[in-house]
Amino acid sequence: MDNMEYIDKYLSEAAEIITEMDRKPIEKSVRILLDTRENGGRLFILGVGGGAANASHAVNDFRKIAGIEAYAPTDNVSELTARVNDDGWSTVFANWLKGSRLNAGDCILVFSVGGGNAEKNISANLVEALKYAKQKGSKIIGIVGRDGGYTAKTADACVIVPTISGDTVTPHTEAFQAVVWHLIVSHPALKTFEMKWESVK
Repeated sequence: MDNMEYIDKYLSEAAEIITEMDRKPIEKSVRILLDTRENGGRLFILGVGGGAANASHAVNDFRKIAGIEAYAPTDNVSELTARVNDDGWSTVFANWLKGSRLNAGDCILVFSVGGGNAEKNISANLVEALKYAKQKGSKIIGIVGRDGGYTAKTADACVIVPTISGDTVTPHTEAFQAVVWHLIVSHPALKTFEMKWESVK
């Protein structure tokens, strides 16, 4: 496959993902986040790897555009590494949520390719965090790939990025996490503050 063939294939897959993506969990996510904001709840965004980078960006957007109090544990590297060092990787997010006094009015948003799998010990930190969130009665939203893993099983609303090719699951999932969260924060029901370039005449 030459360079242009791969470019065409990748972009064709992206177009197919948009066509196949289920809109209903996106709409449900908007309603959950609206309820969270109206009731004074907070949004905690969890992700590892590319999901952690997306979480950091999304925190900005949910706070600045949608007016939702939002945080990501991976933004505080000192606390994150201290918890990993002292308590272990699998409990790092759950213990951070305990320290944040997670409650039933709050919401968790997960960015993950696989969604976590306890049996295979994949993203155990997400699994433990979601177990804790369920105990506290917090709402859970996910934007994940493949079959969604543990996130899809436990979430109140879970957007699964369709798998078009097994060779590009990760890049498409992480890219469409950004597409979906930008859709959500700019949705008329949630957008509270005008975005910079949309306000420039």
